[in-house]
Amino acid sequence: MMTPDDASHTPVGIDLLIRPQWIIPIEPAGLTLTGHSLAVDKGRIVALLPDADARRRFQARATVELPGQVLIPGLINLHTHAAMNLMRGFADDLPLMRWLSEHIWPAEAKHADAEFVHAGTLLACAEMLRGGITTFNDMYFFPEAAAEAVLRSGMRAVLGMIAIEFPTRYAADADDYLAKGLAVRDRYSDEALLGFSLAPHAPYTVADKTFEKLATLAAQLEVPIHMHIHETAHEIEESLKLHGVRPIERLRRLGLLSPQLIAVHAVHLDPAEIELLAREGCHIAHCPTSNMKLGSGIPPIAAAQARGVNFGLGTDGAASNNRLDMFHEIRHAALLAKAATLNAEALDAHGVLGAATLGGAKALGQEAHIGSLLPGKAADLCAVRLDEWTMQPCYDPASHLVYAAGREQVTHTWVAGKLVMNGGIPTQIDVSELLDIAGLWHTRLTS
Repeated sequence: MMTPDDASHTPVGIDLLIRPQWIIPIEPAGLTLTGHSLAVDKGRIVALLPDADARRRFQARATVELPGQVLIPGLINLHTHAAMNLMRGFADDLPLMRWLSEHIWPAEAKHADAEFVHAGTLLACAEMLRGGITTFNDMYFFPEAAAEAVLRSGMRAVLGMIAIEFPTRYAADADDYLAKGLAVRDRYSDEALLGFSLAPHAPYTVADKTFEKLATLAAQLEVPIHMHIHETAHEIEESLKLHGVRPIERLRRLGLLSPQLIAVHAVHLDPAEIELLAREGCHIAHCPTSNMKLGSGIPPIAAAQARGVNFGLGTDGAASNNRLDMFHEIRHAALLAKAATLNAEALDAHGVLGAATLGGAKALGQEAHIGSLLPGKAADLCAVRLDEWTMQPCYDPASHLVYAAGREQVTHTWVAGKLVMNGGIPTQIDVSELLDIAGLWHTRLTS
Protein backbone atom coordinates (compact mmCIF):
# COMPACT_ATOMS: atom_id res chain seq x y z
CA MET A 1 0.00 0.00 0.00
CA MET A 2 1.08 3.61 -0.45
CA THR A 3 2.88 5.04 2.56
CA PRO A 4 4.31 8.50 3.37
CA ASP A 5 7.90 9.46 2.73
CA ASP A 6 9.90 8.11 5.66
CA ALA A 7 13.11 10.03 5.01
CA SER A 8 12.69 11.75 8.39
CA HIS A 9 12.42 9.85 11.67
CA THR A 10 10.46 12.70 13.29
CA PRO A 11 6.82 11.63 13.71
CA VAL A 12 4.38 13.60 11.63
CA GLY A 13 1.40 15.12 13.41
CA ILE A 14 -1.98 13.93 12.14
CA ASP A 15 -5.57 14.20 13.32
CA LEU A 16 -6.49 10.54 13.68
CA LEU A 17 -5.05 7.03 13.70
CA ILE A 18 -7.47 4.08 13.53
CA ARG A 19 -6.26 0.61 14.51
CA PRO A 20 -8.86 -2.11 13.80
CA GLN A 21 -8.29 -5.86 13.77
CA TRP A 22 -8.92 -6.00 10.00
CA ILE A 23 -9.04 -3.52 7.13
CA ILE A 24 -10.71 -4.22 3.77
CA PRO A 25 -9.53 -1.35 1.54
CA ILE A 26 -11.54 -2.43 -1.58
CA GLU A 27 -8.58 -1.36 -3.70
CA PRO A 28 -6.74 -3.63 -4.45
CA ALA A 29 -9.75 -5.90 -4.86
CA GLY A 30 -10.01 -9.00 -2.68
CA LEU A 31 -7.54 -7.82 -0.03
CA THR A 32 -8.01 -8.14 3.74
CA LEU A 33 -5.29 -6.67 5.96
CA THR A 34 -4.47 -7.47 9.58
CA GLY A 35 -2.06 -5.58 11.81
CA HIS A 36 -2.54 -2.34 9.87
CA SER A 37 -3.55 1.21 10.75
CA LEU A 38 -5.27 3.97 8.81
CA ALA A 39 -3.86 7.49 9.19
CA VAL A 40 -6.20 10.46 8.64
CA ASP A 41 -5.47 14.17 8.50
CA LYS A 42 -7.58 17.14 7.44
CA GLY A 43 -10.41 14.83 6.41
CA ARG A 44 -8.34 12.68 4.06
CA ILE A 45 -6.55 9.36 4.23
CA VAL A 46 -2.82 9.92 4.62
CA ALA A 47 -1.61 6.33 4.72
CA LEU A 48 -2.61 2.70 5.19
CA LEU A 49 0.37 0.92 6.70
CA PRO A 50 1.51 -1.69 9.24
CA ASP A 51 0.89 -0.80 12.90
CA ALA A 52 4.59 -0.63 13.77
CA ASP A 53 5.28 1.80 10.92
CA ALA A 54 2.28 3.89 11.91
CA ARG A 55 3.51 4.26 15.49
CA ARG A 56 6.95 5.26 14.25
CA ARG A 57 5.87 7.71 11.56
CA PHE A 58 2.84 9.48 13.05
CA GLN A 59 1.92 11.40 16.17
CA ALA A 60 -1.87 11.30 16.21
CA ARG A 61 -3.99 13.77 18.13
CA ALA A 62 -6.54 10.96 18.56
CA THR A 63 -6.16 7.19 18.28
CA VAL A 64 -9.15 4.83 17.98
CA GLU A 65 -8.49 1.20 18.89
CA LEU A 66 -10.98 -1.23 17.33
CA PRO A 67 -10.18 -4.79 18.44
CA GLY A 68 -12.52 -7.36 16.92
CA GLN A 69 -13.66 -4.89 14.27
CA VAL A 70 -13.23 -4.46 10.54
CA LEU A 71 -12.75 -1.08 8.88
CA ILE A 72 -14.15 -0.54 5.37
CA PRO A 73 -14.93 2.48 3.19
CA GLY A 74 -18.24 4.16 3.92
CA LEU A 75 -21.10 2.47 2.07
CA ILE A 76 -22.64 4.31 -0.90
CA ASN A 77 -26.42 4.16 -1.35
CA LEU A 78 -26.67 4.63 -5.11
CA HIS A 79 -30.44 5.17 -5.22
CA THR A 80 -32.96 6.37 -2.67
CA HIS A 81 -35.80 8.82 -2.07
CA ALA A 82 -34.69 9.98 1.38
CA ALA A 83 -37.74 12.06 2.31
CA MET A 84 -39.97 9.01 1.86
CA ASN A 85 -38.76 7.80 5.27
CA LEU A 86 -41.95 9.51 6.44
CA MET A 87 -43.90 6.89 4.44
CA ARG A 88 -42.21 3.79 5.83
CA GLY A 89 -44.87 1.05 5.78
CA PHE A 90 -47.48 3.50 4.46
CA ALA A 91 -48.65 1.24 1.60
CA ASP A 92 -47.19 -2.26 1.59
CA ASP A 93 -47.69 -5.45 -0.42
CA LEU A 94 -48.75 -3.78 -3.70
CA PRO A 95 -47.32 -3.85 -7.24
CA LEU A 96 -45.45 -0.74 -8.38
CA MET A 97 -48.09 1.10 -10.45
CA ARG A 98 -50.93 0.52 -7.94
CA TRP A 99 -48.57 1.48 -5.12
CA LEU A 100 -47.69 4.72 -6.92
CA SER A 101 -51.04 5.76 -8.39
CA GLU A 102 -53.37 4.75 -5.56
CA HIS A 103 -51.25 5.61 -2.51
CA ILE A 104 -47.88 7.34 -2.95
CA TRP A 105 -48.71 10.01 -5.54
CA PRO A 106 -51.95 11.07 -3.78
CA ALA A 107 -50.15 11.31 -0.41
CA GLU A 108 -47.34 13.33 -1.97
CA ALA A 109 -49.85 15.66 -3.62
CA LYS A 110 -51.28 16.41 -0.19
CA HIS A 111 -48.19 16.43 2.02
CA ALA A 112 -44.87 16.64 0.12
CA ASP A 113 -43.71 20.19 0.74
CA ALA A 114 -40.35 21.59 1.87
CA GLU A 115 -41.11 20.85 5.54
CA PHE A 116 -41.94 17.23 4.69
CA VAL A 117 -38.72 16.83 2.68
CA HIS A 118 -36.48 18.34 5.36
CA ALA A 119 -38.01 16.18 8.09
CA GLY A 120 -37.96 12.96 6.09
CA THR A 121 -34.42 13.51 4.83
CA LEU A 122 -33.14 14.20 8.35
CA LEU A 123 -34.64 10.88 9.50
CA ALA A 124 -33.12 9.11 6.51
CA CYS A 125 -29.66 10.58 7.08
CA ALA A 126 -29.63 9.42 10.68
CA GLU A 127 -30.76 5.94 9.68
CA MET A 128 -28.18 5.66 6.93
CA LEU A 129 -25.30 6.84 9.12
CA ARG A 130 -26.37 4.25 11.72
CA GLY A 131 -25.73 1.59 9.09
CA GLY A 132 -22.38 2.88 7.85
CA ILE A 133 -23.71 4.70 4.77
CA THR A 134 -21.67 7.85 4.16
CA THR A 135 -23.00 8.90 0.72
CA PHE A 136 -26.43 8.65 -0.87
CA ASN A 137 -27.78 9.46 -4.31
CA ASP A 138 -31.21 11.04 -3.90
CA MET A 139 -34.20 11.66 -6.15
CA TYR A 140 -36.97 13.78 -4.69
CA PHE A 141 -38.71 17.14 -4.67
CA PHE A 142 -37.49 20.29 -2.86
CA PRO A 143 -33.75 19.48 -3.05
CA GLU A 144 -32.91 22.66 -1.13
CA ALA A 145 -34.76 21.28 1.91
CA ALA A 146 -32.91 17.98 1.50
CA ALA A 147 -29.61 19.85 1.23
CA GLU A 148 -30.13 21.55 4.60
CA ALA A 149 -30.91 18.23 6.27
CA VAL A 150 -27.84 16.58 4.72
CA LEU A 151 -25.52 19.37 5.84
CA ARG A 152 -26.91 19.21 9.35
CA SER A 153 -26.34 15.44 9.52
CA GLY A 154 -22.74 15.68 8.33
CA MET A 155 -23.05 13.07 5.59
CA ARG A 156 -22.41 13.26 1.85
CA ALA A 157 -25.12 13.32 -0.82
CA VAL A 158 -25.78 13.72 -4.52
CA LEU A 159 -29.15 15.44 -4.90
CA GLY A 160 -31.31 14.99 -7.96
CA MET A 161 -32.54 17.88 -10.08
CA ILE A 162 -35.93 16.33 -10.82
CA ALA A 163 -37.57 16.28 -14.25
CA ILE A 164 -41.14 15.04 -14.64
CA GLU A 165 -43.99 16.26 -16.81
CA PHE A 166 -46.88 16.51 -14.35
CA PRO A 167 -47.29 19.25 -11.70
CA THR A 168 -46.65 18.74 -7.98
CA ARG A 169 -46.41 21.04 -4.99
CA TYR A 170 -42.79 21.64 -6.03
CA ALA A 171 -43.09 22.65 -9.69
CA ALA A 172 -45.53 23.07 -12.58
CA ASP A 173 -43.83 21.28 -15.47
CA ALA A 174 -40.50 19.81 -16.59
CA ASP A 175 -38.94 23.20 -17.37
CA ASP A 176 -39.96 24.53 -13.96
CA TYR A 177 -38.51 21.49 -12.18
CA LEU A 178 -35.18 21.88 -13.99
CA ALA A 179 -34.98 25.64 -13.45
CA LYS A 180 -35.54 25.19 -9.72
CA GLY A 181 -33.06 22.32 -9.51
CA LEU A 182 -30.35 24.26 -11.32
CA ALA A 183 -30.89 27.23 -8.99
CA VAL A 184 -30.38 24.96 -5.97
CA ARG A 185 -27.22 23.53 -7.54
CA ASP A 186 -25.85 27.04 -7.98
CA ARG A 187 -26.77 27.99 -4.40
CA TYR A 188 -24.88 25.04 -2.88
CA SER A 189 -21.97 24.87 -5.32
CA ASP A 190 -19.40 25.57 -2.59
CA GLU A 191 -20.55 22.77 -0.26
CA ALA A 192 -17.94 20.00 -0.40
CA LEU A 193 -20.36 17.33 0.86
CA LEU A 194 -23.03 18.02 -1.78
CA GLY A 195 -23.16 17.05 -5.43
CA PHE A 196 -26.00 17.12 -7.94
CA SER A 197 -27.42 14.96 -10.70
CA LEU A 198 -30.05 15.34 -13.36
CA ALA A 199 -32.94 13.14 -12.23
CA PRO A 200 -35.66 12.46 -14.80
CA HIS A 201 -38.10 10.20 -12.98
CA ALA A 202 -38.58 7.50 -15.65
CA PRO A 203 -39.18 7.12 -19.40
CA TYR A 204 -42.93 6.81 -18.82
CA THR A 205 -43.16 10.20 -17.03
CA VAL A 206 -40.77 12.25 -19.21
CA ALA A 207 -41.31 13.47 -22.78
CA ASP A 208 -38.84 13.30 -25.68
CA LYS A 209 -38.38 17.08 -25.70
CA THR A 210 -37.36 17.04 -22.03
CA PHE A 211 -34.96 14.13 -22.58
CA GLU A 212 -33.26 16.03 -25.41
CA LYS A 213 -32.81 19.02 -23.11
CA LEU A 214 -31.40 16.76 -20.38
CA ALA A 215 -28.86 15.22 -22.77
CA THR A 216 -27.58 18.71 -23.59
CA LEU A 217 -27.48 19.76 -19.92
CA ALA A 218 -25.63 16.60 -18.87
CA ALA A 219 -22.92 17.27 -21.43
CA GLN A 220 -22.61 20.91 -20.37
CA LEU A 221 -22.66 20.35 -16.60
CA GLU A 222 -20.82 17.00 -16.50
CA VAL A 223 -23.21 15.55 -13.91
CA PRO A 224 -24.80 12.08 -13.69
CA ILE A 225 -28.23 11.30 -15.11
CA HIS A 226 -30.11 9.31 -12.47
CA MET A 227 -33.30 7.58 -13.72
CA HIS A 228 -35.60 4.58 -13.13
CA ILE A 229 -35.32 2.33 -16.21
CA HIS A 230 -36.88 -1.04 -17.09
CA GLU A 231 -38.20 -1.53 -13.57
CA THR A 232 -41.26 -3.55 -14.58
CA ALA A 233 -42.51 -5.57 -17.53
CA HIS A 234 -45.53 -3.23 -17.71
CA GLU A 235 -43.24 -0.25 -18.32
CA ILE A 236 -41.74 -1.99 -21.35
CA GLU A 237 -45.13 -3.02 -22.72
CA GLU A 238 -46.41 0.57 -22.50
CA SER A 239 -43.28 1.90 -24.21
CA LEU A 240 -43.77 -0.51 -27.10
CA LYS A 241 -47.39 0.69 -27.49
CA LEU A 242 -46.58 4.40 -27.29
CA HIS A 243 -43.13 4.64 -28.89
CA GLY A 244 -42.71 1.42 -30.84
CA VAL A 245 -39.50 0.55 -29.01
CA ARG A 246 -38.38 -0.56 -25.57
CA PRO A 247 -37.38 2.28 -23.19
CA ILE A 248 -33.61 1.77 -23.46
CA GLU A 249 -33.77 1.96 -27.27
CA ARG A 250 -35.83 5.16 -26.99
CA LEU A 251 -33.20 6.64 -24.66
CA ARG A 252 -30.44 5.62 -27.05
CA ARG A 253 -32.13 7.45 -29.91
CA LEU A 254 -32.48 10.54 -27.73
CA GLY A 255 -28.78 10.56 -26.76
CA LEU A 256 -29.21 9.59 -23.10
CA LEU A 257 -26.95 6.51 -23.02
CA SER A 258 -23.46 7.49 -21.86
CA PRO A 259 -21.05 6.98 -18.93
CA GLN A 260 -23.13 9.60 -17.10
CA LEU A 261 -26.25 7.42 -17.00
CA ILE A 262 -27.20 5.58 -13.81
CA ALA A 263 -29.92 3.12 -14.81
CA VAL A 264 -31.91 2.48 -11.63
CA HIS A 265 -33.38 -1.03 -11.23
CA ALA A 266 -32.71 -2.24 -14.82
CA VAL A 267 -34.63 -5.39 -13.96
CA HIS A 268 -35.87 -6.40 -17.40
CA LEU A 269 -32.86 -6.39 -19.74
CA ASP A 270 -32.32 -8.64 -22.73
CA PRO A 271 -28.79 -9.64 -23.84
CA ALA A 272 -28.66 -6.93 -26.52
CA GLU A 273 -29.57 -4.25 -23.95
CA ILE A 274 -26.87 -5.47 -21.57
CA GLU A 275 -24.39 -5.25 -24.42
CA LEU A 276 -25.59 -1.74 -25.26
CA LEU A 277 -25.22 -0.54 -21.66
CA ALA A 278 -21.72 -2.02 -21.56
CA ARG A 279 -20.71 -0.44 -24.86
CA GLU A 280 -21.96 3.01 -23.82
CA GLY A 281 -20.32 2.82 -20.38
CA CYS A 282 -23.60 3.14 -18.46
CA HIS A 283 -23.99 2.14 -14.80
CA ILE A 284 -26.72 0.23 -12.96
CA ALA A 285 -28.13 1.01 -9.51
CA HIS A 286 -29.23 -2.43 -8.31
CA CYS A 287 -31.99 -2.29 -5.66
CA PRO A 288 -32.62 -5.96 -4.82
CA THR A 289 -34.86 -5.54 -1.77
CA SER A 290 -37.22 -3.04 -3.36
CA ASN A 291 -37.39 -5.12 -6.55
CA MET A 292 -38.39 -8.16 -4.51
CA LYS A 293 -40.92 -6.35 -2.33
CA LEU A 294 -42.71 -4.69 -5.27
CA GLY A 295 -42.64 -7.92 -7.26
CA SER A 296 -40.70 -6.23 -10.06
CA GLY A 297 -38.29 -9.12 -10.69
CA ILE A 298 -34.62 -10.07 -10.48
CA PRO A 299 -32.22 -8.15 -12.73
CA PRO A 300 -29.48 -10.04 -14.63
CA ILE A 301 -26.68 -8.48 -12.59
CA ALA A 302 -24.27 -11.38 -13.03
CA ALA A 303 -24.66 -11.17 -16.82
CA ALA A 304 -24.21 -7.39 -16.75
CA GLN A 305 -21.11 -7.72 -14.57
CA ALA A 306 -19.69 -10.34 -16.94
CA ARG A 307 -20.07 -7.86 -19.82
CA GLY A 308 -18.24 -5.18 -17.83
CA VAL A 309 -21.20 -3.04 -16.74
CA ASN A 310 -20.36 -1.24 -13.50
CA PHE A 311 -23.05 -1.39 -10.82
CA GLY A 312 -23.66 -0.13 -7.33
CA LEU A 313 -26.33 -0.92 -4.76
CA GLY A 314 -29.31 1.16 -3.64
CA THR A 315 -31.99 0.82 -1.01
CA ASP A 316 -34.69 2.75 -2.89
CA GLY A 317 -36.96 4.65 -0.49
CA ALA A 318 -38.26 3.46 2.85
CA ALA A 319 -41.77 3.36 1.39
CA SER A 320 -40.84 0.51 -0.97
CA ASN A 321 -38.17 -1.18 1.11
CA ASN A 322 -38.85 -0.17 4.73
CA ARG A 323 -35.14 -0.10 5.66
CA LEU A 324 -32.36 2.12 4.34
CA ASP A 325 -30.00 -0.71 5.18
CA MET A 326 -27.12 -1.42 2.82
CA PHE A 327 -26.25 -4.62 4.68
CA HIS A 328 -29.60 -6.00 3.51
CA GLU A 329 -28.85 -4.91 -0.05
CA ILE A 330 -25.37 -6.44 0.04
CA ARG A 331 -26.68 -9.79 1.27
CA HIS A 332 -29.71 -9.85 -1.02
CA ALA A 333 -27.62 -8.90 -4.06
CA ALA A 334 -25.19 -11.74 -3.44
CA LEU A 335 -27.88 -14.33 -2.78
CA LEU A 336 -30.13 -13.31 -5.68
CA ALA A 337 -27.22 -13.47 -8.13
CA LYS A 338 -26.51 -17.04 -7.04
CA ALA A 339 -30.17 -18.07 -7.14
CA ALA A 340 -30.82 -16.48 -10.54
CA THR A 341 -27.78 -18.11 -12.19
CA LEU A 342 -27.75 -21.41 -10.23
CA ASN A 343 -24.09 -20.58 -9.64
CA ALA A 344 -22.82 -20.33 -6.05
CA GLU A 345 -19.73 -18.47 -7.27
CA ALA A 346 -21.70 -15.57 -8.76
CA LEU A 347 -21.10 -12.20 -7.06
CA ASP A 348 -18.80 -13.28 -4.23
CA ALA A 349 -18.29 -11.43 -0.94
CA HIS A 350 -15.48 -9.15 -2.07
CA GLY A 351 -17.31 -8.45 -5.33
CA VAL A 352 -20.53 -7.32 -3.67
CA LEU A 353 -18.62 -5.22 -1.10
CA GLY A 354 -16.90 -3.55 -4.05
CA ALA A 355 -20.28 -2.78 -5.61
CA ALA A 356 -21.53 -1.22 -2.35
CA THR A 357 -18.53 1.11 -2.19
CA LEU A 358 -16.34 1.67 -5.24
CA GLY A 359 -19.07 0.64 -7.71
CA GLY A 360 -21.32 3.40 -6.38
CA ALA A 361 -18.47 5.90 -6.43
CA LYS A 362 -17.72 5.12 -10.08
CA ALA A 363 -21.38 5.53 -11.05
CA LEU A 364 -21.41 8.97 -9.43
CA GLY A 365 -18.13 9.95 -11.08
CA GLN A 366 -16.50 10.26 -7.64
CA GLU A 367 -14.15 7.26 -7.61
CA ALA A 368 -11.15 9.59 -7.29
CA HIS A 369 -12.49 10.83 -3.94
CA ILE A 370 -14.53 8.08 -2.25
CA GLY A 371 -15.26 4.35 -2.43
CA SER A 372 -11.96 2.84 -1.24
CA LEU A 373 -9.21 3.41 1.31
CA LEU A 374 -6.48 4.70 -0.97
CA PRO A 375 -4.34 7.56 0.43
CA GLY A 376 -5.55 10.89 -0.85
CA LYS A 377 -9.22 9.94 -0.77
CA ALA A 378 -11.73 11.35 1.69
CA ALA A 379 -11.81 9.57 5.05
CA ASP A 380 -15.36 8.23 4.65
CA LEU A 381 -15.22 5.15 6.85
CA CYS A 382 -17.33 2.49 8.54
CA ALA A 383 -16.28 0.23 11.42
CA VAL A 384 -18.15 -3.02 12.03
CA ARG A 385 -17.78 -5.28 15.04
CA LEU A 386 -17.38 -8.98 14.24
CA ASP A 387 -16.50 -10.26 17.73
CA GLU A 388 -20.03 -10.72 19.12
CA TRP A 389 -20.70 -14.24 20.34
CA THR A 390 -23.56 -14.70 17.84
CA MET A 391 -21.10 -14.42 14.95
CA GLN A 392 -18.33 -16.72 16.14
CA PRO A 393 -16.14 -18.15 14.79
CA CYS A 394 -15.01 -15.70 12.10
CA TYR A 395 -12.84 -17.21 9.37
CA ASP A 396 -13.20 -14.49 6.74
CA PRO A 397 -14.16 -10.88 7.61
CA ALA A 398 -15.42 -10.15 4.07
CA SER A 399 -17.72 -13.17 4.20
CA HIS A 400 -18.95 -12.14 7.65
CA LEU A 401 -19.80 -8.63 6.45
CA VAL A 402 -21.93 -10.03 3.63
CA TYR A 403 -23.56 -13.10 5.17
CA ALA A 404 -23.51 -12.64 8.98
CA ALA A 405 -23.25 -8.99 10.09
CA GLY A 406 -25.93 -6.32 10.01
CA ARG A 407 -26.17 -2.59 10.51
CA GLU A 408 -26.59 -3.18 14.25
CA GLN A 409 -22.90 -4.20 14.30
CA VAL A 410 -21.75 -0.82 12.91
CA THR A 411 -19.99 1.06 15.71
CA HIS A 412 -18.46 4.13 14.04
CA THR A 413 -19.13 6.13 10.89
CA TRP A 414 -16.82 8.91 9.72
CA VAL A 415 -17.42 11.35 6.85
CA ALA A 416 -14.40 13.38 5.69
CA GLY A 417 -12.63 12.32 8.88
CA LYS A 418 -15.41 13.58 11.17
CA LEU A 419 -17.11 11.10 13.50
CA VAL A 420 -20.81 11.40 12.65
CA MET A 421 -22.07 8.20 14.29
CA ASN A 422 -20.61 6.72 17.45
CA GLY A 423 -21.86 3.62 19.23
CA GLY A 424 -25.12 3.60 17.29
CA ILE A 425 -25.95 7.25 18.03
CA PRO A 426 -25.65 10.12 15.51
CA THR A 427 -23.37 12.86 16.78
CA GLN A 428 -24.99 15.76 14.91
CA ILE A 429 -28.70 15.05 15.50
CA ASP A 430 -30.63 14.49 18.75
CA VAL A 431 -32.44 11.14 18.59
CA SER A 432 -35.35 12.54 20.64
CA GLU A 433 -35.89 15.13 17.91
CA LEU A 434 -36.07 12.36 15.33
CA LEU A 435 -38.75 10.57 17.35
CA ASP A 436 -40.76 13.79 17.61
CA ILE A 437 -40.52 14.31 13.83
CA ALA A 438 -41.68 10.76 13.13
CA GLY A 439 -44.62 11.09 15.53
CA LEU A 440 -45.73 14.42 14.06
CA TRP A 441 -45.76 13.18 10.48
CA HIS A 442 -47.38 9.88 11.39
CA THR A 443 -50.29 11.90 12.76
CA ARG A 444 -50.49 14.10 9.66
CA LEU A 445 -50.39 11.24 7.17
CA THR A 446 -53.02 9.19 9.01
CA SER A 447 -55.44 12.00 9.89
